[in-house]
Formats: sequence, C-alpha cells, structure tokens
Amino acid sequence: MQGPLAAALETLAGTPDDQPTIDEQLNTVAQLAADRVIGIDYASITAFRNDAYVTMAASSELALAVDEAQYADDDGPCMQSLRDAAPVTVKDIAATMSWPGFRKAAENMGLHASVSIPLTAGSGKTIAVLNLYARDADSVAPLIAGLAIIYDPARTRPYEVPASVAAGADELLAGCAAALSVHATIQRAVGIIMARTRCEAADAYATLRIEAADAGVALPSAAAGIIQQAGNRD
Repeated sequence: MQGPLAAALETLAGTPDDQPTIDEQLNTVAQLAADRVIGIDYASITAFRNDAYVTMAASSELALAVDEAQYADDDGPCMQSLRDAAPVTVKDIAATMSWPGFRKAAENMGLHASVSIPLTAGSGKTIAVLNLYARDADSVAPLIAGLAIIYDPARTRPYEVPASVAAGADELLAGCAAALSVHATIQRAVGIIMARTRCEAADAYATLRIEAADAGVALPSAAAGIIQQAGNRD
C-alpha cells in the first residue's frame, strides 16, 4: 500500500504548475517528510519566487533558520539542488568545505546531515526543493544511498526500495521514483505531440493539458493515453 508521503510526491509531479493547490501540496510534503521519515528531524521547502529564494513551508523555525542562512550567502545545498534540478546530499555537514554559512548555522543547531531533493510539477520543471535536516548522520545514510540509485541517469530498471530502509524513508524513496516515472510519462507524451503537430514543447504541453481537461482526467492519465495511441498507430 502506498503511503501518504509517496502519494503526495507522485500527485505533485502530475499537477499542472499553475494549479492553486501547488503551495498547499508543497506544505503537505514538508510536514509528511518531517513527521514520517525516521532520522529526519526537520524539513522545509525552498522555491524561487519573485526573483528571490524563499521557504514555502517549514516544519520548525530551526529549519527556516538553516534555509535563511543559505539565502544570506546566496549559496547552499538547497539552492544548488534547485538550480541543478538534482539531489544534493551532505553526509557530514562538519566536513563539508562548501557553503560556510550553511555549515555554521547547521552546526550551531546540532545538525549533522542534510538532503535536498528537487520537486517537479506537471510541466516537468523543478518548482521547489524538499530540504531534510538530521542530527544523526548515520540514520540518513540509507536514504542518501537510495537517492543516488534513483537519480542515476544510467539506471534502466524500476527502483525497488530495500526492506532495510527505515520507515518513512521507504515512502520518500518510493515517492521520488514514482514522481520520476510520472515526469517521464508526461515528457514522452509531450514529445509525441511535438512530433505530431511540429510545435514547440510549451505548446505541446498546453495541448496535453487541454486534452486532459476535455477528458476529465489527470495529466499522467492523458499522457499515458497519448502514448498508447501512438503505440497502436505504430
């Protein structure tokens, strides 16, 4: 049975970027991560809005303070993750030579490891980053290892969460894998529409949204239908 955190991440990946529920969904992801992932003490969501980095949701004032230390330096793992659209993990904060403002703030608050995970919505763009902060670095190590496998560009097989992964972390990893699958499905459908109509990606995505709305289905379902139709034609 899929847990609520995995479901929230998968749903977010298939939600159009301009839906009014996006901010509420981001807040839900942050709270679920903080509440359910064993070994994670605090969670927050970083986004780039109105030409500035902002914390959209935070499970505590401590998480907000660590985020803001990064914004003050205009650099840090959460901002790098948002820019690169890739996870950024810090196994040992005290040992990192990067991001001195982040390192000092985190150490002062007793944090020893952090994980930043990009979050996408329907268009495939990274709209925010989930930041996870932990006091016990060892407890986060399996999560970091799992993320490296999921986001490995050479991976060809569906990711299966090991039974040894701590409670909550298994949900998070499953949700990340499901979100990437949704992203791949939507982008494949967009590519089919582009080839069919000879249009740009933005126009193809808009067409997909219209088809989903007309059919009364979610974007991933509409995308899967387009892929199936293309396969039938072949």
